[in-house]
Amino acid sequence: MATPAPNRFPDDTGADIFVREYPTAVVPDAPGYLTTRPPLLVLSVPGHGEEYEARVRRVVNALVDPLSDGGKLVPYAILQAGSDGDLLAGEAGRQLAFGIPGNMTPDRFPDFELLRDTVAHVREHPGDWTAPAAKELRDHAYRRRAERGGLPGLLWSLGGKEAPPATGLRGWLLRTWWLSLTRTLPRWLWARRKTARLVRPGRLSLNRRSRWLGAELNVRRSGEDLFEVMDAVAARQAPRLALPADHPRHAEALQAVDRLLLRALLEDLGRPPVGRFLPKRRRRRARPVILLEMPRDATDGAQAAERFLRSFRQAGATVGGPGPLVVAVGRVSGTLRAELDPEECNLSQAGLLLHEDAHRPVWVGLREEPFSRAGLPVRRVSPRRFRLSWRTQTSVVAGGTALAVSLLGIGGAELLSGPKRDTGCAGGGDTAVAELTEPVPVEPKKWYDETRAVIDRQNARAVRFAEEEDRPVRTVVHFGSDRPTDRTDTLFDGTIPELRGIAMWQGRILGEARADESLVPLIVDVRTTGGGFEDAADEARELVREVREADRRGAQDHRTVVGVLGFAQSKKATQDALDILESADIPVVGTTATADEMLVSQTYWPFTPLNSDEARMAAAFARTSNIVARPGGKDGCVPARHAVVVQNSDDLYSASLAAKFMKRFPGEEQLVNFSQEGGFQAAPPGSPNVTTAAQLADTACRMLGSAGGETIVYWSARARDFTAFVNAFDKQGTCVKDGLTVLGGNELTNVALTGEYADKTWLRLYHSAHRLPATDQRASERTQRFAQDYDAFVDGPPEADPWRHDGHSAVSYDAFHVLSQAVDGARSGQEIHRSAVLTALRAGVSFEGATGAVHRPLSHNRPPADKALVLLRQTDGGPVVVGVCGAYEGGVKSQDQGPLCAVD
Repeated sequence: MATPAPNRFPDDTGADIFVREYPTAVVPDAPGYLTTRPPLLVLSVPGHGEEYEARVRRVVNALVDPLSDGGKLVPYAILQAGSDGDLLAGEAGRQLAFGIPGNMTPDRFPDFELLRDTVAHVREHPGDWTAPAAKELRDHAYRRRAERGGLPGLLWSLGGKEAPPATGLRGWLLRTWWLSLTRTLPRWLWARRKTARLVRPGRLSLNRRSRWLGAELNVRRSGEDLFEVMDAVAARQAPRLALPADHPRHAEALQAVDRLLLRALLEDLGRPPVGRFLPKRRRRRARPVILLEMPRDATDGAQAAERFLRSFRQAGATVGGPGPLVVAVGRVSGTLRAELDPEECNLSQAGLLLHEDAHRPVWVGLREEPFSRAGLPVRRVSPRRFRLSWRTQTSVVAGGTALAVSLLGIGGAELLSGPKRDTGCAGGGDTAVAELTEPVPVEPKKWYDETRAVIDRQNARAVRFAEEEDRPVRTVVHFGSDRPTDRTDTLFDGTIPELRGIAMWQGRILGEARADESLVPLIVDVRTTGGGFEDAADEARELVREVREADRRGAQDHRTVVGVLGFAQSKKATQDALDILESADIPVVGTTATADEMLVSQTYWPFTPLNSDEARMAAAFARTSNIVARPGGKDGCVPARHAVVVQNSDDLYSASLAAKFMKRFPGEEQLVNFSQEGGFQAAPPGSPNVTTAAQLADTACRMLGSAGGETIVYWSARARDFTAFVNAFDKQGTCVKDGLTVLGGNELTNVALTGEYADKTWLRLYHSAHRLPATDQRASERTQRFAQDYDAFVDGPPEADPWRHDGHSAVSYDAFHVLSQAVDGARSGQEIHRSAVLTALRAGVSFEGATGAVHRPLSHNRPPADKALVLLRQTDGGPVVVGVCGAYEGGVKSQDQGPLCAVD
């Protein structure tokens, strides 16, 4: 029996005709077929439980595979409902809007984006909507529109964010005149234009037939504008949205707003018409595709999926003209099937109906037996590509007129645009990416053994405190990965600098404890957990067993464990380990594990800012700072408008950071899953999965080309994979001539400073870090002192150390400080109980540390409040700070550090 293929269509009756017709329905030979509206297609899949989900995924993969070759060949979206409250219409628009081939329509979704922003604002205020709030809706929607760029964004950046700082009469005149030109007047004109197009025709309406929102909501009052109409919608639906999720009225409200969103999306997809003379009209060469995975019966998300189908059935019957091909894969409820009233047919009939105008949905029941066979491949689509954008072609057609207008308008445009935009590159315009001219010599065994030897000697000193002076001495366990054995392991793993920081703080405790008897000397029990923390859960179980045995005996001595340090990486194994340690009430202070998903334990305190904070800062930096080299060989840089996001979907840290960056980045993103081990179990459907660095280089190159200029690579995967990618990208060579901008997470600090990329002059590298370089003028006295102490601790010339500017040692130094201060506060005579250490941590710990000011919040198992987070650019002069948020020294706050550090 043939093995079922994950990306082949089940060979059911009529499947050969269906797989033949499906690609031509998406990209027909004659563009005129794109004027039809194909039926909603439901492919019902048999099975139960995980078998059902696997079959649904197989059909979806078979249908999406011909639409992609590492990037999208046509606009498509794959919808998966995560919960019953999801509005899949919004997700459909988001996916259709990015990643499409260059110069192909649809390229704008003005109605959908406006309704999406408005509906999102209403959903954020369930139950407390106080009408009239039309102005609030208008201001929110215009602010979001300005964030997407264009003329509104330009005007907003020129003065819409805040009034000029001048005072007195001059300040009053500036505010009155300047804000009127940059914010009040543009916003008023924009609202008038939107009202004229969507609600009622007026003098600003270019298309008097386009009043779909007014017709949809049955608007009769001639004086009502768009946001007054939406305010009335919010007043009706917000109280219903505040009801429990299982309340019928709550479901009705979700259905109403979902239908509005989908109607707006369909209206946008219906323009421009196919064919005719204007260049943009002739760009429609493919039909957008929406693939919907139906969850298992009665599982969370089933209501959201059925809500989308119901909305499409209702909205699609109203919208004229071409529309997307929507295919639902899986089972629908009997109630929804009765509402849809589909035409039941086989696959061959369904394939032929894909070219016909829709009158009724089509339902096809797939049989169970074909899923056991290999199945049929679906031919890949090949739509016509355009080298120039429709705007360029329109300009060529306009010819002399456009030239004359541009010449006449130069003077006025310069006056209106204000001061010339700064195009200086963040972090400097050079292309060097390392302070070192060649990779540093690495001695992993020597360095690791030297640090362990220091800790062993200091442990012996701590034991002497207990045995010779009868001082209370306790043990702290450090969980790290295995000892590095070669250059690769050493550079891509932060174990050595982390242990150095721990050894430095332990040495300081022991030195000060001689004079200060209130301090508790601490032993460090270094335990390894396998490569990449793969054995973390097992080691945690072993520690819990030992601790419970010691508790049973009731003895307290220097071997008594009072806390845990480490877990420097966010992995599923380290997440599980925290759960296990919590079961024994063992206090844990993390080091550089940053995923929000690590917050699973009430006895765990992360020390570094979470991925949500890092992603917010990175997204704001990418969109507002000049980081991408200007095209055409021009000097200077511009902000990023597109991002190719590389993640390891099975790595907790990587997937978390990538998802949060994509949520925050206001531009377009394309996701790539990269795993050299082939782990793609959690990979989102529709995004390419690559296993080799060469494949990733080719995929990224294609995506960069299709996205056009102003594109970055956002790297959330591990440093080892990044080095493989950089080498492969350099070897591939075709994409390096224009340079590449990479923005990465804190993982890249492990290796970015070591000279590994010194010869990659095409690479512009930015990444986050957890302390300011000592050379930065803003670095506190404590940070500078730590850097001096670190240089003294390392055996050898400081410039030969690969982690001299790295934050891992400073983070572990301060994290150990947190735990040791809590242990000191928990001491009661000769006794120190873990419960008292937990109490001390919950009460709060504050000090000035190597990474900046540390203010531990009361009772919350969160990182220190306003913890410093730094963005660096690597140059041949050392790391250059291009952004910093948080308390890098006492008295400094994010709220005073500008828009890059703004918190929602």
